[in-house]
Amino acid sequence: MFTIVSIRRAPRLSRALATHASASTRTPARTWRRDEIQAIYDTPLLDLVFRAASVHRQNQDPSKIQLCTLMNIKTGGCSEDCSYCSQSSRYDTATKASRLVQIEPVLEAARKAKENGSTRFCMGAAWRDLAGRKSGFERILEMVREVRGMGMEVCTTLGMLSPDQARQLKEAGLTAYNHNLDTSREFYPSVITTRSYDERLDTISAVRDAGISVCSGGILGLGESDKDRVGLIWEVSK
Repeated sequence: MFTIVSIRRAPRLSRALATHASASTRTPARTWRRDEIQAIYDTPLLDLVFRAASVHRQNQDPSKIQLCTLMNIKTGGCSEDCSYCSQSSRYDTATKASRLVQIEPVLEAARKAKENGSTRFCMGAAWRDLAGRKSGFERILEMVREVRGMGMEVCTTLGMLSPDQARQLKEAGLTAYNHNLDTSREFYPSVITTRSYDERLDTISAVRDAGISVCSGGILGLGESDKDRVGLIWEVSK
């Protein structure tokens, strides 16, 4: 037998497409302990969904979303051995290495993305870092400047960055930089051996110090334990 409970609902908001995510009203970040994160992780799923939705509504307009378009500007040939990526040096796949895309095709893709409602344009390149790629980096900086000039937010993921490279991206108008931690510090060597966890954190610090928004997360299903998942969340929370 089911019991029907009457709930007073707030007025329904019409769904609308955001031209930009609502400004956040977050309070300064707190320091989380691992045991606190573990307690959240162990929360029953539907309770966790409810709590997450409540926090979202406190900080964002729930009737709006932001559309982003991602373009791959350099495929394959990466020297990293990430176990989850078909473009890594670990695997022999059908993925063919290509050179960095020229500027005009990127701008054309950005124009189409804007026409289709996207307000952020993201560009990703498959390589370890920008070492020895001075001309390529200059081309990317021009891409960032041109796309930002269209009135769009711009995001890139280009591997590891130095503080000076992060500063140049900021000056070009970069909005956000994606650099995932992938998993916990303890499990990381089981996923990648060609770079260290601290190198990932160094890039995130360089991006943050340059005044660029950091986009960072991880991947589930790599063989990690629940403890590793909590460890990833703990690292990201910092």
